[in-house]
Amino acid sequence: MPSLNPRLVTFAAGGSGPWRVTQLTAVCGPALPWADRLTMSATPPPSDALWVLRGATSHQRYTTATEQDALAARQVAPGRVAARCAALIPIRKSADWWALPQDRRREIFEERSHHTRLGLAYLPAIARRLHHCRDLSTAEPFDFLTWFDFAPEDAAAFDALLAALRATEEWRYVEHEVEIRLIRDED
Repeated sequence: MPSLNPRLVTFAAGGSGPWRVTQLTAVCGPALPWADRLTMSATPPPSDALWVLRGATSHQRYTTATEQDALAARQVAPGRVAARCAALIPIRKSADWWALPQDRRREIFEERSHHTRLGLAYLPAIARRLHHCRDLSTAEPFDFLTWFDFAPEDAAAFDALLAALRATEEWRYVEHEVEIRLIRDED
């Protein structure tokens, strides 16, 4: 049996999993079907999943060395015990975004939208991990799957972060976004 790629992550929605779906909102574009639970795993999804999204962790594509150092100094890995709240936000950007050269996307992403700077203001309370889908196959419905987790007392800060990001020039290029809010049941 081939070994699993530890960078590949599968989000499977259905009737089981450690995360209970509390909200599923189509921010733009169509919604995903409602599911009660969500599982995030490196293993293949269960056969009864209502929907499956796949992504892979990768290198940071629009950050400078200075920005990477700032993120590394403040960012924590998802999965902290106190982080019982989470959000999975799948995003697809427009063909216009992908037609731009890398340096123009970087300019919009950081110099004008200040994506990294906005995120730094909410670290370490909000942990984030980006999963790239675009390079896995042409059949993937989203370009990115962003996973956030945070403690319940940081939910308002998370809402403020989302509002700030969605108000940027970068977000004008988003053509499909779904916000899935989750809570992990206490053991």
